Parts: sequence; C-alpha cells; structure tokens
Amino acid sequence: MLTGIKSVHFIGICGSAMANAAAAMQERGFVVTGSDQNVYPPMSSFLESRGIHLRSGYAEAHLNDRPDLVVVGNALSRGNPEVEAVLERKLRYCSLPELLKEYFIRGKRSLVVAGTHGKTTTTSLLTWVFESAGLNPSYLIGGIPANLGQGARFTDSSWFLIEGDEYDTAFFDKRSKFIHYLPEVVVLNNLEFDHADIFENLAAIQTSFRRLINLIPRNGLLLTNGDDPNITPLLDITHCPSRRFGLGSGNDLRAEGIALRAESSTFQLAPTRFEIPLIGELNVRNALAVAACARHCGITDIQIQKGFSTFQSVRRRMELRGEVNGVAVVDDFGHHPTAIRETLRALRVRFPGRRLWAVFEPRSNTTRRNVFQQELADALERADQVLVAGVARLEQLRADERLNPEKLMQDLTLAGIPSVYLPTVEAILDHLGARVKSGDVVCVFSNGGFGDIHNRLLKQLAGN
Repeated sequence: MLTGIKSVHFIGICGSAMANAAAAMQERGFVVTGSDQNVYPPMSSFLESRGIHLRSGYAEAHLNDRPDLVVVGNALSRGNPEVEAVLERKLRYCSLPELLKEYFIRGKRSLVVAGTHGKTTTTSLLTWVFESAGLNPSYLIGGIPANLGQGARFTDSSWFLIEGDEYDTAFFDKRSKFIHYLPEVVVLNNLEFDHADIFENLAAIQTSFRRLINLIPRNGLLLTNGDDPNITPLLDITHCPSRRFGLGSGNDLRAEGIALRAESSTFQLAPTRFEIPLIGELNVRNALAVAACARHCGITDIQIQKGFSTFQSVRRRMELRGEVNGVAVVDDFGHHPTAIRETLRALRVRFPGRRLWAVFEPRSNTTRRNVFQQELADALERADQVLVAGVARLEQLRADERLNPEKLMQDLTLAGIPSVYLPTVEAILDHLGARVKSGDVVCVFSNGGFGDIHNRLLKQLAGN
C-alpha cells in the first residue's frame, strides 16, 4: 500500500488516533502534513513538537503540493473542500483503519477488544499487563490510560493491542473500523444496540460483529462474554477456537467468589485469586476478559496480577476529579443506559451510604434519540437525585426521533427519584450550588466536554 509513498497528508489530524498515527509516520521518515477545523492545544502542540506542519481549517489549497497519500478521518464527508479536491484530482487516499492495517498491524499479533461497553478500560488494562510483563506492545486505545499517559504507541514488538470500534470507517467505507484490524484474538465483552445513526437495529450490529469473528484465523481465538444472550447467536463457528468467560456456571472461564470493596475487587479464576484496584462487577468482567486473553498469550498469573496491582485506571472512567468540602465530583464517559446503570451500581460500592447525584448530558447520536427513552429512566433510577442537561444538536433530529426530557423527568418522578431538566451548564451549577451538601457524590455522565462542568463545579464548591 505504501510503496513509493514519501509524503502523507491527514485530513482531520487532531483526532487522537489520527495524531498519533501521523506522529509515528513522521518519526519513520515520511513528510507529514495535516489539517483540521479545530487546531488548538494540547493536540496542536503535540503535533508541532514532532515537526508536523498543521493547517487550520479545510481548503483545497492544502493539497496543492500533491501528497503521495491522503488519510481521510471518519468525521469527514462529501462537501468538505479537501475531500472534494482529493476525489477530483484523483489523489491516492485511504481511511485511518486502512493505514493502521497496512502499515502498523500487518505481520503483528493483533489482539482486538470489542463490544458495546468497557472496550477502553479492558484494552487499557490488557495493554498494561503486557507492558508490565516487559512485552513493549504497540497499542491504540480510545482513551488515555493513566499508566501510559497517551492513547497510542507504535513499537517494534510483535504485539499490537487495539480497541475495536464498531463505528463506521469513513464516508467511503461504511464497514466497522474493526474489520481492518487483522485479529488473531478477539475479545467480545458484550453486545447491545448502540449508534442509532448508523445501525438500524441490534441485528445489524450483530452482523457487523459476525464479520469481525469471521476474520479470526484458525490458530487464533474468540473470547466472548458467555453471559450475554445477544452474543450467543454469533458463536456457531468452527473456523477457530472459541471460549466463553463470565460469571455463570456455563462459562469455560468463570469468575467465582467475587468480593466488591470500596477500593478494589477480587475474584477467583481457578487456580488463582486476582485483585484489581477497580470498582464494581463491570470491572470484574473486564479483568476476567484480560486474564483470559493474557493467559492465552503466554503471560503467567503472577505477571497478570502484577499488572492488575499497578493499574491506575483510565481518564473519564469513574474518575474522581476532586473532593471539596466533603462533596466528591466524579467524571464518567458513560452515555449508554447500561454503562450508566453499571457505573451508578459501582459508585454505590465506592461511596457507601452517600447521596448520589447523576448529571447526564444526552449528547451521543443514540441518547439524543428516543430509542432509549425508557432505558435511560431505568438506569438513572440508581441515583438519588438526577439532573438532565439540554439534548445536544436537537435541530438535527426530527421531532418524532428526539429524546423527550419531560417524559424522562416524569418517569423518574414516578419512580420516586427527584429529577430536573436544566438545559444549560450554568443552570445545573446553580442548582447544585444551592443543594449539594457534605457527603454528596456528583457523577457527571457525558461523552463530551460538557462546558468544563467538572472544574467549574469544583471551583464553585471551593468558593472561587
């Protein structure tokens, strides 16, 4: 694919994965340029420190030097001036997953962690187990593991660990990104309906995961959550080994004797008892998947526990951002009802007996829609108080597609959960400022920046 290529231009370079791939190619001798609508620190500083020339905004002129290859980010679409110029001038182009496949993954042992929930935490924990065992793996993760300090790294190791995202690849390739990742081992944590903007229903998502499974070689392995009924229809395969992990008695690898504590969780995976510095049953399942995969790859239980013991979690996954005057502020990326429910359950263990606030921003392409209208109410019932922010980008949806915040409030009220719909961050901060008290825990759920609400709340609590 890269034969004869000396210069590469990235459209949408400031995305985390794009930026790290661009920096890796610059280090390997390619002339790299990039453009993005949002060129600002820290990503712009990261790229400039590596000698990459950044161009702000999108313009046909950015391609006047005719790069040998153009990498097109998956947020780009027809109508973008650089996309139009690439097609019109017949320049060579590809998606980022294609670039990863041909330049960074091919020839390596690729471990792909997929599923609706827990991908980032599971991939981060697996990567740290490999790293602490001295294996120096390449990795690409859709978050920032605290131990590693960055979401991607490309090494000469034979191992490549990657978070397998089911979202589509590019405007010209509507297959899921993970189709490109040449999997030797696939870890499938769970499977639910999500991404309502690109998948019609659960069956469509199952089809995409089935395509991933079909790519595992006969000397590879499929590891699946055996407790998830949505995965069961995908397991009628004979082309590669398959093993189930979970909590139920029917699993090949079963976590037993689970103990959930405020600072850690323990479980028995025969013959070893493992301990992780993570909270809740959801993280026991994540760690179980990691232990199963690591064992398959030749890592000993002692090495696995070493990685577990020193793991420092992932930013924005039940991350305690601070505690001021007895009020704890937690940041969580959760935006699917199941993730919200399980996080609230885990926080009950982490902060026993404390009043729990859930502040939720309906921002993802699925939670902005009414497909999870009832499921969101059921999930948020695990909190003591609920605040729901304005639904993002409402104007992009038909009225009959939109999440109905008023109905969500009604359903929560009927369930006995005090709840308020407050469209702006300022209104939420005012509401919290007048009502939170020492001992409260405020968990903010959003997959975006949410107006820097976490820092603003901490400053408000401190009287600044």
